[in-house]
Amino acid sequence: MTIYFGYDKRQVIQALRYHFISRREIRLMLILVNVFALATIIMYAMKKITPMPFFVGSSLWIVLMISFWFILPFMVYRKAVTFKHEFSMTFREDGFTLAHERGSKFWEWTKLSNYLESPHFFHFYFDSRSFLLVPKNGCKDADEVFALRNLIREKVKKG
Repeated sequence: MTIYFGYDKRQVIQALRYHFISRREIRLMLILVNVFALATIIMYAMKKITPMPFFVGSSLWIVLMISFWFILPFMVYRKAVTFKHEFSMTFREDGFTLAHERGSKFWEWTKLSNYLESPHFFHFYFDSRSFLLVPKNGCKDADEVFALRNLIREKVKKG
């Protein structure tokens, strides 16, 4: 199966948000900040603390959400020239090839550590820091997306 695609900025930004929020360390940090914010509001309501800790907790939560939802995805998008090119990708039983006008690269399925599926993309993870976004809109129709999903499930463990 071969798909042809370019990247849509809005969809890539959304996929990068999924990437950041799916990271275990970021989820843990968000949970801890939320617990801290809830604890401070409860303690403030019970008159155990002054408004300052509540303000600090709320500010920290707002800064984190702005960072993970807006700043980081836009920074990654702006720095990566990959998202501005057109590609073709061929999927076979032994691996997949990503091709561009300047060349191509083949990977065996075993090179992927895991994958994640978001509304518009399959995220192929080589390790915890490097990944490849494969747009679903490169497929001709829903049947081809289904076939690709099944191939990926068969060859790669889900992350």
